[in-house]
Amino acid sequence: MVLRAVLAGIIGGVIGIAAYSISQTGGQRLSIVVGCLLGVAAALAAELYRRSAQLTDVRLVVFGNQMSFRAKTDMRQAAQRMFFQAATRIATRPLEDGSGNLREALTSLKVLFDLYREPLEADSTPPPPTKGDSVYTLALDILNFELAPFLAKWHPRLKAFEDSHPGRDDSEWPENAAFREELRALQERLRPYVIGLGEIAGIRDPEQHLRRSARSASRRTAPVPRQSPEAGATG
Repeated sequence: MVLRAVLAGIIGGVIGIAAYSISQTGGQRLSIVVGCLLGVAAALAAELYRRSAQLTDVRLVVFGNQMSFRAKTDMRQAAQRMFFQAATRIATRPLEDGSGNLREALTSLKVLFDLYREPLEADSTPPPPTKGDSVYTLALDILNFELAPFLAKWHPRLKAFEDSHPGRDDSEWPENAAFREELRALQERLRPYVIGLGEIAGIRDPEQHLRRSARSASRRTAPVPRQSPEAGATG
Protein backbone atom coordinates (compact mmCIF):
# COMPACT_ATOMS: atom_id res chain seq x y z
CA MET A 1 0.00 0.00 0.00
CA VAL A 2 2.88 2.40 0.83
CA LEU A 3 4.57 1.55 -2.46
CA ARG A 4 1.36 2.28 -4.34
CA ALA A 5 1.05 5.63 -2.58
CA VAL A 6 4.65 6.58 -3.45
CA LEU A 7 4.22 5.59 -7.08
CA ALA A 8 0.95 7.47 -7.24
CA GLY A 9 2.70 10.53 -5.79
CA ILE A 10 5.43 10.35 -8.43
CA ILE A 11 2.87 10.00 -11.18
CA GLY A 12 0.91 12.89 -9.76
CA GLY A 13 4.09 15.00 -9.68
CA VAL A 14 4.78 14.23 -13.32
CA ILE A 15 1.21 15.17 -14.20
CA GLY A 16 1.63 18.40 -12.28
CA ILE A 17 4.81 19.27 -14.18
CA ALA A 18 3.12 18.47 -17.46
CA ALA A 19 0.15 20.60 -16.55
CA TYR A 20 2.46 23.46 -15.64
CA SER A 21 4.40 23.17 -18.86
CA ILE A 22 1.22 23.23 -20.88
CA SER A 23 -0.47 26.05 -19.07
CA GLN A 24 2.70 28.14 -18.44
CA THR A 25 0.78 30.15 -15.93
CA GLY A 26 3.44 30.00 -13.21
CA GLY A 27 3.45 28.25 -9.81
CA GLN A 28 5.47 25.16 -10.74
CA ARG A 29 6.04 24.02 -7.16
CA LEU A 30 2.37 24.35 -6.31
CA SER A 31 1.41 22.33 -9.38
CA ILE A 32 3.83 19.53 -8.37
CA VAL A 33 2.60 19.45 -4.77
CA VAL A 34 -1.04 19.41 -5.85
CA GLY A 35 -0.33 16.64 -8.34
CA CYS A 36 1.42 14.54 -5.66
CA LEU A 37 -1.45 15.00 -3.24
CA LEU A 38 -3.97 14.06 -5.88
CA GLY A 39 -1.98 10.94 -6.75
CA VAL A 40 -1.72 9.87 -3.10
CA ALA A 41 -5.41 10.53 -2.57
CA ALA A 42 -6.27 8.45 -5.62
CA ALA A 43 -4.12 5.54 -4.40
CA LEU A 44 -5.61 5.64 -0.91
CA ALA A 45 -9.12 5.82 -2.31
CA ALA A 46 -8.44 2.84 -4.58
CA GLU A 47 -7.05 0.82 -1.66
CA LEU A 48 -10.01 1.73 0.55
CA TYR A 49 -12.42 0.73 -2.19
CA ARG A 50 -10.57 -2.57 -2.72
CA ARG A 51 -10.78 -3.45 0.96
CA SER A 52 -14.42 -2.40 1.31
CA ALA A 53 -15.31 -4.41 -1.79
CA GLN A 54 -13.85 -7.50 -0.14
CA LEU A 55 -16.02 -7.05 2.94
CA THR A 56 -18.75 -9.68 2.98
CA ASP A 57 -21.61 -10.16 5.43
CA VAL A 58 -22.21 -13.82 6.29
CA ARG A 59 -25.04 -15.09 8.48
CA LEU A 60 -25.04 -18.59 9.95
CA VAL A 61 -27.41 -20.61 12.10
CA VAL A 62 -25.55 -23.29 14.05
CA PHE A 63 -27.68 -25.45 16.33
CA GLY A 64 -30.29 -22.73 16.60
CA ASN A 65 -27.82 -19.94 17.35
CA GLN A 66 -27.75 -17.17 14.75
CA MET A 67 -24.35 -15.65 14.12
CA SER A 68 -23.28 -12.83 11.82
CA PHE A 69 -19.82 -12.20 10.43
CA ARG A 70 -18.35 -9.19 8.64
CA ALA A 71 -15.78 -11.25 6.79
CA LYS A 72 -12.69 -9.29 5.81
CA THR A 73 -9.65 -10.76 4.12
CA ASP A 74 -7.90 -11.86 7.32
CA MET A 75 -11.08 -13.48 8.67
CA ARG A 76 -11.68 -15.34 5.42
CA GLN A 77 -8.11 -16.59 5.38
CA ALA A 78 -8.39 -17.88 8.95
CA ALA A 79 -11.73 -19.54 8.16
CA GLN A 80 -10.32 -21.18 5.03
CA ARG A 81 -7.35 -22.53 6.96
CA MET A 82 -9.58 -24.00 9.68
CA PHE A 83 -12.01 -25.39 7.12
CA PHE A 84 -9.41 -27.43 5.27
CA GLN A 85 -7.75 -28.51 8.51
CA ALA A 86 -11.02 -30.16 9.50
CA ALA A 87 -12.10 -31.26 6.02
CA THR A 88 -8.96 -33.39 5.61
CA ARG A 89 -9.13 -35.15 8.98
CA ILE A 90 -11.20 -37.79 10.70
CA ALA A 91 -13.29 -34.96 12.18
CA THR A 92 -15.28 -35.03 8.94
CA ARG A 93 -14.03 -38.12 7.08
CA PRO A 94 -15.96 -41.39 7.50
CA LEU A 95 -14.45 -44.26 9.47
CA GLU A 96 -16.15 -47.42 8.25
CA ASP A 97 -16.85 -50.24 10.69
CA GLY A 98 -14.03 -52.74 10.76
CA SER A 99 -11.56 -50.35 9.15
CA GLY A 100 -9.14 -47.71 10.35
CA ASN A 101 -7.17 -47.36 13.55
CA LEU A 102 -8.82 -45.83 16.59
CA ARG A 103 -5.60 -44.57 18.10
CA GLU A 104 -4.82 -42.72 14.86
CA ALA A 105 -8.34 -41.29 14.86
CA LEU A 106 -7.90 -39.92 18.38
CA THR A 107 -4.48 -38.53 17.48
CA SER A 108 -5.95 -36.77 14.44
CA LEU A 109 -8.62 -35.15 16.61
CA LYS A 110 -5.99 -34.07 19.14
CA VAL A 111 -3.90 -32.49 16.38
CA LEU A 112 -6.97 -30.62 15.14
CA PHE A 113 -7.62 -29.47 18.71
CA ASP A 114 -4.09 -28.06 18.94
CA LEU A 115 -4.31 -26.40 15.51
CA TYR A 116 -7.51 -24.61 16.50
CA ARG A 117 -6.25 -23.63 19.95
CA GLU A 118 -2.90 -22.24 18.79
CA PRO A 119 -4.21 -19.07 17.07
CA LEU A 120 -6.56 -18.40 20.00
CA GLU A 121 -3.57 -18.17 22.34
CA ALA A 122 -1.24 -16.31 19.96
CA ASP A 123 -0.39 -12.66 20.53
CA SER A 124 -1.04 -11.97 16.86
CA THR A 125 -4.70 -13.00 17.08
CA PRO A 126 -6.83 -9.99 16.09
CA PRO A 127 -9.25 -8.61 18.71
CA PRO A 128 -12.96 -9.42 18.39
CA PRO A 129 -14.75 -7.25 15.83
CA THR A 130 -16.82 -4.33 17.08
CA LYS A 131 -19.80 -5.65 15.11
CA GLY A 132 -20.76 -9.27 14.52
CA ASP A 133 -19.03 -12.44 15.59
CA SER A 134 -15.48 -13.62 15.13
CA VAL A 135 -14.42 -16.75 13.28
CA TYR A 136 -12.59 -17.70 16.44
CA THR A 137 -15.94 -17.89 18.22
CA LEU A 138 -16.72 -20.94 16.10
CA ALA A 139 -13.29 -22.38 16.85
CA LEU A 140 -13.83 -21.88 20.59
CA ASP A 141 -17.20 -23.65 20.44
CA ILE A 142 -15.66 -26.55 18.54
CA LEU A 143 -12.91 -26.86 21.14
CA ASN A 144 -14.96 -26.47 24.31
CA PHE A 145 -18.19 -28.24 23.40
CA GLU A 146 -17.10 -30.92 20.93
CA LEU A 147 -13.44 -31.91 20.74
CA ALA A 148 -12.43 -31.44 24.37
CA PRO A 149 -15.26 -33.57 25.88
CA PHE A 150 -14.75 -36.33 23.31
CA LEU A 151 -10.98 -36.49 23.86
CA ALA A 152 -11.35 -36.30 27.63
CA LYS A 153 -13.68 -39.30 27.60
CA TRP A 154 -12.10 -41.63 25.06
CA HIS A 155 -8.36 -41.00 25.29
CA PRO A 156 -7.96 -42.42 28.83
CA ARG A 157 -10.26 -45.37 28.05
CA LEU A 158 -8.35 -46.43 24.97
CA LYS A 159 -5.02 -45.86 26.71
CA ALA A 160 -6.11 -48.08 29.61
CA PHE A 161 -6.89 -50.88 27.15
CA GLU A 162 -3.57 -50.40 25.34
CA ASP A 163 -1.62 -50.42 28.61
CA SER A 164 -3.36 -53.54 29.95
CA HIS A 165 -3.29 -55.40 26.63
CA PRO A 166 -0.03 -54.47 24.89
CA GLY A 167 0.20 -55.60 21.30
CA ARG A 168 -3.49 -56.35 20.90
CA ASP A 169 -5.44 -54.73 18.08
CA ASP A 170 -8.02 -52.10 19.02
CA SER A 171 -10.64 -54.19 17.23
CA GLU A 172 -10.55 -56.37 20.37
CA TRP A 173 -11.33 -53.41 22.59
CA PRO A 174 -14.74 -54.03 24.20
CA GLU A 175 -15.69 -50.38 23.66
CA ASN A 176 -14.73 -50.36 19.98
CA ALA A 177 -18.31 -50.19 18.72
CA ALA A 178 -19.31 -47.53 21.27
CA PHE A 179 -16.32 -45.39 20.29
CA ARG A 180 -17.20 -45.58 16.61
CA GLU A 181 -20.82 -44.71 17.29
CA GLU A 182 -19.89 -41.63 19.31
CA LEU A 183 -17.31 -40.65 16.69
CA ARG A 184 -20.02 -40.64 14.04
CA ALA A 185 -22.19 -38.49 16.31
CA LEU A 186 -19.27 -36.10 16.83
CA GLN A 187 -18.73 -35.85 13.07
CA GLU A 188 -22.39 -34.96 12.56
CA ARG A 189 -22.17 -32.22 15.18
CA LEU A 190 -18.95 -30.82 13.71
CA ARG A 191 -20.37 -30.77 10.20
CA PRO A 192 -22.39 -27.50 10.46
CA TYR A 193 -19.43 -25.78 12.13
CA VAL A 194 -17.06 -26.80 9.34
CA ILE A 195 -19.54 -25.86 6.61
CA GLY A 196 -19.96 -22.49 8.33
CA LEU A 197 -16.20 -21.96 8.24
CA GLY A 198 -16.27 -22.70 4.53
CA GLU A 199 -19.05 -20.16 3.95
CA ILE A 200 -17.14 -17.49 5.85
CA ALA A 201 -14.06 -18.30 3.77
CA GLY A 202 -16.09 -17.76 0.61
CA ILE A 203 -15.72 -21.34 -0.62
CA ARG A 204 -18.42 -22.17 -3.12
CA ASP A 205 -20.53 -25.06 -1.83
CA PRO A 206 -18.20 -26.09 1.04
CA GLU A 207 -20.38 -29.12 1.73
CA GLN A 208 -19.15 -30.79 -1.45
CA HIS A 209 -15.73 -31.21 0.17
CA LEU A 210 -17.29 -33.17 3.03
CA ARG A 211 -19.09 -35.77 0.96
CA ARG A 212 -17.87 -38.47 -1.35
CA SER A 213 -18.21 -37.46 -4.96
CA ALA A 214 -20.13 -39.64 -7.39
CA ARG A 215 -16.92 -40.24 -9.31
CA SER A 216 -14.99 -41.56 -6.30
CA ALA A 217 -17.97 -43.66 -5.23
CA SER A 218 -18.18 -45.24 -8.66
CA ARG A 219 -14.49 -46.06 -8.50
CA ARG A 220 -15.02 -47.97 -5.26
CA THR A 221 -18.04 -49.88 -6.48
CA ALA A 222 -16.98 -50.52 -10.07
CA PRO A 223 -16.13 -54.20 -10.63
CA VAL A 224 -12.60 -55.11 -11.60
CA PRO A 225 -12.49 -56.30 -15.24
CA ARG A 226 -11.91 -60.02 -15.45
CA GLN A 227 -9.10 -61.18 -17.64
CA SER A 228 -9.91 -63.79 -20.24
CA PRO A 229 -8.01 -67.10 -20.11
CA GLU A 230 -6.59 -66.41 -23.55
CA ALA A 231 -5.14 -63.08 -22.44
CA GLY A 232 -3.50 -64.70 -19.45
CA ALA A 233 -2.13 -67.73 -21.32
CA THR A 234 1.52 -67.98 -22.14
CA GLY A 235 3.05 -69.49 -25.25
